[in-house]
Amino acid sequence: RSRAAQRRRGGAAAEEYAEIVGDDDGGKLFTPEEYEEYKRKVLPIRLKNRLYVSWRSPTGMDCKLVGQETLCFCTHRYKQHKTDYEVIPKDRPICVPCRVSRCQCQSYHCVPLDGTQPIRCRCKYFADQHSAAPGFSCNSCSKCLGFHSCFTCGCGQPTYAHETVVETKEEWLAQGRPVGQDVPYAAMGGLTGFSSLAEGYMRLDDSGIGAPSTEFLEFPLTNMDHPFLKAFQGPSTSAQTGSPITGVQVSYERRSEDDDMAYFEKRHQERASHCIYCSMIYCVAKKDKHMIEVAHKCIVLFILFLRKH
Repeated sequence: RSRAAQRRRGGAAAEEYAEIVGDDDGGKLFTPEEYEEYKRKVLPIRLKNRLYVSWRSPTGMDCKLVGQETLCFCTHRYKQHKTDYEVIPKDRPICVPCRVSRCQCQSYHCVPLDGTQPIRCRCKYFADQHSAAPGFSCNSCSKCLGFHSCFTCGCGQPTYAHETVVETKEEWLAQGRPVGQDVPYAAMGGLTGFSSLAEGYMRLDDSGIGAPSTEFLEFPLTNMDHPFLKAFQGPSTSAQTGSPITGVQVSYERRSEDDDMAYFEKRHQERASHCIYCSMIYCVAKKDKHMIEVAHKCIVLFILFLRKH
């Protein structure tokens, strides 16, 4: 049976096999003995010598954290490149060559997408119309000196200013970057947590370790916390205190859906009554020209009141 047939059969074991082995079985399933031997030989190396790969801007932000399915300039995925090293090369940058037959890619090179489409070079041709060999010359024109795109990343920097970075765990730790947990899966690259799937400028959680601890989540809120957190905390004695400025009781306790509907209905009726009152003032003013200026002032005051409330 092929690996695809096994995955169609489903099951956690099949998914785990695919994540651990990747393409190392050549499309033919390992026997149980071969699988155990593969894990015994490869997993210690993978856990020790994992490579962290990112597409980094000149400001130091990792705009794209490379994972198994992230495409290379050669149009092959990161998992189709050599990612396991018994001994990490001393030369920098670390080369991650493509393992696909007859591919000219000598090292993984991340290239962004414009939505779902490849980006264009300054020669007007797409990235996949260029050679994957060093120099990235264009296959469709003779004037191109090499792929050079001015496509702007979400961080505000052009594509040509970014670089693909391949580093070890120690190098990432020295820079204060998240390394996540040790996992046995193939070609994890720079993925360390769920937030790693987002682009750099959108990434809110850079811990990469996973969900926060229970102690962190249950830690009492302080005045330095975000107002959003205060608004959705449970009832507390401190939240029920009166405001010294407005004299209005403040409560951050969650309201039920019925309470919300009653609140919005009340606000709607207040606004409607204000509009009716303004209309009445205007009608009276039209009958008495001396009241026009007074009516205008009243209407302006009501509009300011509605905006504040």
